[in-house]
Amino acid sequence: MLEFFAEYDFRPPTCASYEEFVRGSAAVMLGLGPLHDGFILPAASLAIVTENELYAAQARTRRERDTRRTTPEGLLRDLSEVRPGDPVVHEQHGIGRYLGLQNMNLGEGETEFLTLEYAGGDKLYVPVSSLHLISRYSGAASEQAPLHQLGSGQWDKAKKKAARQVRDTAAELLALYARRASREGYTFTVQQHDYEAFSEGFPFEETLDQGTAINATLEDLKSGKPMDRLICGDVGFGKTEVALRAAFVAVADGKQVAVLVPTTLLVEQHFNTFSDRFAEWPVKIAELSRFRSARESAEALAGLAAGRVDIAIGTHKLLARDVRFKNLGLVIIDEEHRFGVRQKERLKALRAEVDVLTLTATPIPRTLAMSLEGLRDFSVISTAPQRRLAIKTFVSKYSKSLIREAVLRELKRGGQIYFLHNDIDSIEHAAETLAHLLPEARMRIAHGQMRERDLEHVMRDFYQQRFNLLLCTTIIETGIDVPSANTIIINRSDKFGLAQLHQLRGRVGRSHHQAYAYLLLPEEGQVTAQARKRLEAIQMMEELGSGFFLAMHDLEIRGAGEVLGESQSGEMQEVGFNLYCAMLDVAVRSLKEGREPDLAAPLGVTTEINLHVPALLPADYCNDIHERLVLYKRLANCEDEGELTALREELVDRFGPLPDPARALLDSHRLRILGKPLGVTRIDATDSAILLQFVPAPPIEPARVLKLVQSRRNYRLGGPDKLRIEATLPDVKSRVAAIRDAFAELA
Repeated sequence: MLEFFAEYDFRPPTCASYEEFVRGSAAVMLGLGPLHDGFILPAASLAIVTENELYAAQARTRRERDTRRTTPEGLLRDLSEVRPGDPVVHEQHGIGRYLGLQNMNLGEGETEFLTLEYAGGDKLYVPVSSLHLISRYSGAASEQAPLHQLGSGQWDKAKKKAARQVRDTAAELLALYARRASREGYTFTVQQHDYEAFSEGFPFEETLDQGTAINATLEDLKSGKPMDRLICGDVGFGKTEVALRAAFVAVADGKQVAVLVPTTLLVEQHFNTFSDRFAEWPVKIAELSRFRSARESAEALAGLAAGRVDIAIGTHKLLARDVRFKNLGLVIIDEEHRFGVRQKERLKALRAEVDVLTLTATPIPRTLAMSLEGLRDFSVISTAPQRRLAIKTFVSKYSKSLIREAVLRELKRGGQIYFLHNDIDSIEHAAETLAHLLPEARMRIAHGQMRERDLEHVMRDFYQQRFNLLLCTTIIETGIDVPSANTIIINRSDKFGLAQLHQLRGRVGRSHHQAYAYLLLPEEGQVTAQARKRLEAIQMMEELGSGFFLAMHDLEIRGAGEVLGESQSGEMQEVGFNLYCAMLDVAVRSLKEGREPDLAAPLGVTTEINLHVPALLPADYCNDIHERLVLYKRLANCEDEGELTALREELVDRFGPLPDPARALLDSHRLRILGKPLGVTRIDATDSAILLQFVPAPPIEPARVLKLVQSRRNYRLGGPDKLRIEATLPDVKSRVAAIRDAFAELA
């Protein structure tokens, strides 16, 4: 807060300078307390100002904020990050570009609209009360989004084409569900006393997300159904502990565990971690990698077949045909996307037999898509461990002075540096350049074409701080943890994928020291638009726990791809990820009920409401445009009256009593929620009549509607799917009451 005051030169008129104010010559005090709003006591000449008055966004504790981020549902539907120029999907009109919020008066008072631009420059103005019809477009790069032409029929064609593919995909998914449901998994029993004793060996405090992921995994193991859970957590956020707990439960119940990792260096690290944690338990752990001799590997294989080895940790060698387990119960896969197609096919076969736990820091789009669509159970760990700092990330042109400054800063505090140069042919030349530039540094080289033993010695020497600058290739991408290495310089960062950049950056910042990542671009030449977008995304997402959200960006940049196919493109790109998932969900539900999915039917009831009064959050009530957009989307996402009431209370708590336009906005959303189960698609309420429009074949008894029309003089049919109610309704309160009465009669 003092930094905030200093930045804006905040001081009372009685103070000549900010320094005088800080020294205490003014009666100002900073304190911590549970107040939501400030107040003034004139008699005491006292003003209390809270964070909520100083910042547009509501202040929340770190834990509260983190738990809101960890649910996969709705993350892609959130419009809060949409910026002008980004593509969005309107459920009825297709894909257009969001241009911003705009206030307009159409003769009934000022209302706020989202402005969308379509192909040919056509504009569509969507009232904020209808924000439930709009979602963020994900499925291709922003500039490649297929914009539609209003009224051209393009959107209907794209939806029908996607719906056909959805039906086939849904049938395939259903077969997958059926196979999984018919399989009998092993029901693990947990010895609570032993499990608690093992858990106490964890040297850190569990974060909330970590505890949730551990509990979900244990429930899966105990359920008797085959587990297929994905744990998505940022680098160093405690995914390994989830794996350790699951492994303990499996081994304690007499089952063997296979831990599959992509690189030999990571095998070594996991072997050390598992050996340390199981040191006090009668558990035999074996390592299968190129670092082990032929004799050691043969002993490990014999031990697995005989049941003498409880946990095997290895690379894809574990998937070889000659590897036999006596009683395999759990497979733990670290960074599945690093394995090749053949290995993945073998993993699919394993999934049919045993429980599978997959760990990943940045899931590839298809993995993420499958998780969000319910094909796999999903846990996100996005809470940072205590005392962990975000990695400061800089994108810059290649500069010798910048490299020297970055390396010397790290050396002066006794740290170590990774310099990543991913070209083995020119790595020796890079070493000469660095040696000339940094005579103070002790440097060694590491790359994948070195002899195994030499590479192992280099990595171990680096870990033991025998030298301080490691010039390397991406061999370190999933390498050993070196807490004292807190600066990484990545040359030609434009050549790396987003997931890879995130993984590489995660090599530093493994302790409580501030870490730095420098992403260097070529001195000359063009950087592609996609590379620039990737670098922008990773620089923006330097916040701790951003791995999951980087995957969301990856989904947008690379395209979502077909859910079950190998192709990275599909009909998903034509309609957007959200709508595709919604269509898939409807199709799966239809097939489960034994019905053929209706490709022409709307996905659900979306109600358009016009009360002919301003319905918005006025700028003098909530003056931050970004915050208003977030609140509009949260209102649109409310699925029941309880959620709406809670949000109303929050608005009153944060901004004060609701003005009439804000009350009308909440009433619109309440009517939307009440009208949905009745199949109401449109409500138009003026001062003299109410028009209700329904979906074809609404879930209402026709006899009830006819009885209403016959018994009430002011009720009449306005067509096959419309009901008109004539009445004198001078204000919004009377209109809302009349609509609610009509709903009660129809229900």
